[in-house]
Amino acid sequence: MSRTAGGDADTAKLAVWKEALYERCKEAAPENDMFSQDDLLRLDVIPNKDLMLLARVVQSLSDDKLFITMREASGQVLWKWRDAQEAHKYKQCTTDEQVLVYSLVDDAGGDGIWSQTLQKRLNMHDSVLKNALKQLQTKGLIAPFKNVEHPNKKMYIKASIRPSDRATGGPWYTDQNFDDAFIEELQRVVFDFIKRQSSYHSTHAGSGAARSQAPKKGVIQGGTERGKKRDASEMSKPPSKVSKTTPGTTPRKEAALLPLPAGYTGYPSVRDIARLLSSSGITNNTILSEDDVRKLIDVLVWDNLIEPVRVAGKIGYRVARVVKQSTEPWAGREEPGGPEPYTSPYTEAPCGRCPVFDLCEDGGPVGPSNCEYFKTWLSRNDP
Repeated sequence: MSRTAGGDADTAKLAVWKEALYERCKEAAPENDMFSQDDLLRLDVIPNKDLMLLARVVQSLSDDKLFITMREASGQVLWKWRDAQEAHKYKQCTTDEQVLVYSLVDDAGGDGIWSQTLQKRLNMHDSVLKNALKQLQTKGLIAPFKNVEHPNKKMYIKASIRPSDRATGGPWYTDQNFDDAFIEELQRVVFDFIKRQSSYHSTHAGSGAARSQAPKKGVIQGGTERGKKRDASEMSKPPSKVSKTTPGTTPRKEAALLPLPAGYTGYPSVRDIARLLSSSGITNNTILSEDDVRKLIDVLVWDNLIEPVRVAGKIGYRVARVVKQSTEPWAGREEPGGPEPYTSPYTEAPCGRCPVFDLCEDGGPVGPSNCEYFKTWLSRNDP
């Protein structure tokens, strides 16, 4: 009777030391750090630094899958602790083969592991491996999945974790397929936002208005036929009508987005664009990090649609062709291709991208006869 009571007391003490050592290891280092025998003794849990007692405690923790035993190339034995929930999953593995397979799947993490890799590393018979995989799937410990990098390989991953972005392709893949339409629509929304934030809306109201122009010498108002003698056969015909224009007026011009002045500090950053996409709801519950948004922006930069600009110690973005930009949005347009600029891209003449085009006229402050842009353009010797 006394022997049984003494055994129960030893078991109770061992359980106390186990829990104390496990908690001290969790407090002392993160999960992947390893402890040597001396490290465990320095935690001051084992009384009198008793090596025999330490061996019993460590063995009990290993049996409960709370400690993982490691061995260095020099032969030194080390241990690292495992989370209690993960330890419970290991205890569900009823055979050594299941433990070995689950251990390799666990080590693979979110990237998963190929079934052929399991077989090569474990040197396990094909039927034994298949049985272990089947049992682990039945217990809900592992699950098969498709890896976008290896679509034809049968991959396995822990059932409790999500596949990594590398395995699934991240937000750019839908059902393991590259989602071109989703990416293009996001690029259009990002471009339109940058275009709005890096330019101002001009309606050209009053542009060139109310400036009366003196008639030029030698020009007779009323048309080219005025003052000409008509043939007798045309005497019965009424004179041709001349379109009337009100002096001092110009035809109404279309609205456009014009560049902002030098020193402007409100160009949108990657964080600003990420917040826009998050609040717009266009991502369809897909979470985009700032790194993901930066990838979209980089594509627009490489396509020469936008350009980075450093202002006030931060990197912002603006449209690359800071001339006239159309007010029409790129997003939502069914036609393929890039955004349409306000000016025609079919010519390299300075007039097509002149920032003072609205002021250009004969006799005005800027005109063809004194145009500096024309002089520079005509003097080019491009091959």
